[in-house]
Amino acid sequence: MSPTERRATFTLGSIYALRMLGLFMILPVFALYAENLEGVTPLLVGVAISAYGLTQALLQIPFGMMSDRLGRKPVIIGGLVLFAAGSVVAATAESIHWVIVGRALQGSGAIAAAIMALAADLTREEQRTKIMAFIGASIGAAFVIAMVGGPLLNTWIGVDGIFWLTAVLALLGIAVVAFAVPTPAHSGLHRDAEPVPAQFASVLRNPDLLRLDLGILTLHTILTAGFVVLPLVLRDQVGLSPDKHWMLYLPVMLLGLVAMIPMVIMAERQGRMKTVFLGAVGVLVVSQVWMSQALHSLWAIAVGLWIFFAAFNLLEATLPSLISKTAPPDSKGTAMGVYSSSQFLGAFLGGLMGGGLHGAFGESAVYAFCAGAGLIWLLLASGMRNPKPLKSVLLRVNVSGEGEARSLVSRLTQVSGVAEAVVVAEDGIAYLKVDSRNFDSADLAAFGAAEG
Repeated sequence: MSPTERRATFTLGSIYALRMLGLFMILPVFALYAENLEGVTPLLVGVAISAYGLTQALLQIPFGMMSDRLGRKPVIIGGLVLFAAGSVVAATAESIHWVIVGRALQGSGAIAAAIMALAADLTREEQRTKIMAFIGASIGAAFVIAMVGGPLLNTWIGVDGIFWLTAVLALLGIAVVAFAVPTPAHSGLHRDAEPVPAQFASVLRNPDLLRLDLGILTLHTILTAGFVVLPLVLRDQVGLSPDKHWMLYLPVMLLGLVAMIPMVIMAERQGRMKTVFLGAVGVLVVSQVWMSQALHSLWAIAVGLWIFFAAFNLLEATLPSLISKTAPPDSKGTAMGVYSSSQFLGAFLGGLMGGGLHGAFGESAVYAFCAGAGLIWLLLASGMRNPKPLKSVLLRVNVSGEGEARSLVSRLTQVSGVAEAVVVAEDGIAYLKVDSRNFDSADLAAFGAAEG
C-alpha cells in the first residue's frame, strides 16, 4: 500500500471503530443503569439499547448516496455531529424516553456507507480488500473492547459518563476527518464498495443473498436480545457484582475467538463452507437452549456464553465473505449495503423482542425466543449451495458501447478460471469472479490491466 493508502486505512478504520465503540459500550451495562430512569419498563429498556439500529438501517444507504452528491467528508462530519448530539441527549436524559431519543439520534449519524465510499476513493482496486478487511477487524476489536470496557467504565464514570465519553470521541473523529484523513483527488461510484440504486431490485430478488441477509439479521437479533437481560441475570440470579462482569466477558470472548479460527481455516481451505456454516448456526441454537436453562449458575452461564461466542465469531466472520462470493460481480457494493442494513435492523428487533419478552415472561423466555429464531435460520440456511472459492478481480478495459461490452464478456468467460464477467462500458471496468485454483492473471493481459 502507498503511504496515502496506509494513512487512509488507519484513520478511517479508527473513525469507524470509535463510532461503533460508542454504540456497543452500553450493551453490557444499560439494563442496570435504566432501573433509575423515569418511566422505565423492560420493553423500553430493550428499545433504548437498540434504537440506534433502526435509524442506522434506514439511513446508512441514503447517507452513502448523499456522499456521492455532497462529498464524502461533509457527510461523514455531519454524521459524527449527529452522533455526538445523540450522545449528549442520552447523557443528560432523566427519563427512558429521552435516552431512546438520544440513541436514535446516535444511530442517525449513519456514516458507514460514506466511509466505505471514501475508502474506495482513496485506494486502488488491488488494495481495496485490505482497507475493507482492516475496517471489519476494527469493528470486531471495538466490540471486544466495549464488552470489557463498558462494565469497567460504568464503575468509574457511570453510563451517563460513557455517553459523555462517546460524544468526546465523536468530536475527536471530526478532527481526524478534517485534518488526518486524506482528501481524494476524485470521488466516483465504486460498484464493488458502495450501493448502486439501479441494482437494489435485482439484489432483493436474489434468494441466496436474501438468505444471508436473514442470517445477519437473526444473528444480531439474538446478540442484542440476550444482552437486554444478561446483565440483570448476572447481578440478581448469580450474584456477580456489575464491576466484575468484564471478568466473565473477556475470557469467554477470547476463548470463543480461539475456537473459531480453525473452523474458518477449514471452511476456506478445504472448501467446506456450507458444512462449517450450518454447524455454527446449529451451535448457536444449542447455546441459546443452554442459556435458557442455565440462568442460576455462573459456571453454566460461562459455558453457554463461550459456546455462543464461538459460533457468533465464526458467523460474523464468514457471512461477509459469503455475500462477496454470492453477489454478482458488479453488485458487491449494493449487496453489502443491504446486508449491513439487515444487521442493524436485527439489532433493533433484538432489543424490541428482548425487552418485550422479558417484561411479559421473564429472562428464560428471551433465550427460548433466540433459540427459536436460530432454528428458523438453520432450516432456511440448509438450502444454501456450497459456495465456490471465488474471488473478485477488476479489469480496466477500453470499450465503447454495449455491443463491445457484450462481446468482451463473451471472450472473458472463455478464459480459464473466469466464472463470471460483467463489463460496464461507462466505468471502463470489467468485474470478474475467478476461481483462484485455476486462474492466472497473466491470461488477462491481452484484455487490459487486472486489479484485485
